[in-house]
Amino acid sequence: MFFIAAGYAKLTEPMTNLINLMGWPAVAPENMVRGLGVVEMVLALGVLSPLISWRVGRPLLLTAATGLIVMEATMLAVHAVNRDIGLAAVNAILLAFTIPVLLGRRRA
Repeated sequence: MFFIAAGYAKLTEPMTNLINLMGWPAVAPENMVRGLGVVEMVLALGVLSPLISWRVGRPLLLTAATGLIVMEATMLAVHAVNRDIGLAAVNAILLAFTIPVLLGRRRA
């Protein structure tokens, strides 16, 4: 649900609010911030897809979890390089939640 909320915020909030909340949108084009919001929401919905059908949803879950891990690891690196420890920690926590989802569902 965090990823859906974060993606929704990136899509709907004015850029000034996003800059105040996160900082990094100040150095990113608006289209990139909005695009990340769309990607975040689509991947989050992919993680929830097994709720509809395990046979169809399992491959979507694995793909979406992999995408979220790549996105979160990239953002962790970006925040670490920029010395934004708070956002880097949030991304590390999100990785700690997402990696077990991928690993646990690979074998199921």
